[in-house]
Amino acid sequence: MLISVVIPLYNEHESLPELTRWIDDVMQKNGFNYEVVYVDDGSTDGSWKVIEGLKGQYPQVRALRFRRNYGKSAGLNRGFDAAKGDIVITMDADLQDSPDEIPELVRMITEDGFDLVSGWKKKRYDPITKTIPTKLYNWAARKMSGIYLHDFNCGLKAYKQDVVKSIEVYGEMHRYIPILAKWAGFTKIGEKVVQHQERKFGVTKFGLERFINGPLDLLVITFMSRFGKRPMHFFGVYGVLMFVLGGAVSAWLIVQKVLAITNGLKVREVTEQPLFYLAILAMIIGTQLFMAGFLAEMISRSSHDRNNYQIAETID
Repeated sequence: MLISVVIPLYNEHESLPELTRWIDDVMQKNGFNYEVVYVDDGSTDGSWKVIEGLKGQYPQVRALRFRRNYGKSAGLNRGFDAAKGDIVITMDADLQDSPDEIPELVRMITEDGFDLVSGWKKKRYDPITKTIPTKLYNWAARKMSGIYLHDFNCGLKAYKQDVVKSIEVYGEMHRYIPILAKWAGFTKIGEKVVQHQERKFGVTKFGLERFINGPLDLLVITFMSRFGKRPMHFFGVYGVLMFVLGGAVSAWLIVQKVLAITNGLKVREVTEQPLFYLAILAMIIGTQLFMAGFLAEMISRSSHDRNNYQIAETID
């Protein structure tokens, strides 16, 4: 059995020698056959030269380097493509994830039968400006996905090979890999309390934009998981409801006026009533939603992967 440790990194040259040595110690102690796949996300601090030096000391080290910084999701996606292991471990390069957790993560995959095991940093050493948004994101992700993990964004995770080969991580979706896995049909998702180390070198690479990108990505992945192959079921339903509602209100205003005239009562012109314009607005929005669904359905049906379904096993 081969274990792949996939580590995306950006400007972490100080921590790489210690991290590699730590991983090697754990693997040798437990008799694991392993490889370390470093993905240099366009570092500018000499991280690549450090990796080249580590390759001479540790033949298990493999690496690839981006020409520029693309983000953690891109690093994980290419790392998953490159990984050859039967079990894939991911961790951050900043020494805040402990390689000592690897043996138990491997055991949970091989013996307990989990498809994916996510770490839970129950005790964190991050500032409050990071922990509070993280708690909110995790709460929202649990409610919207139905996956009851405490820490979706923990970098320390273990996967069966089938999982990493079946998902595509893009944008900022690294925060929601368990949701991507569930969407791909891997429902045996577990959690393990892991040790969180204080940052020893450098500074965090994530800025204030994560407060905006996180919720937006959660909405995208939730929509795609439910309506990615049938967008008309979302846009069409709400479009028809809005159009019918607006049409019904308009018809009611016209009938009300006709009845008033028939009975000789004084009534305002239909076009003088604010409710009429709200009804027209509802009909316009309904039409736009329906057309958006129709166009999305046409794009979806012309996509090359429209019939790309995950197959678990076959019998010939």
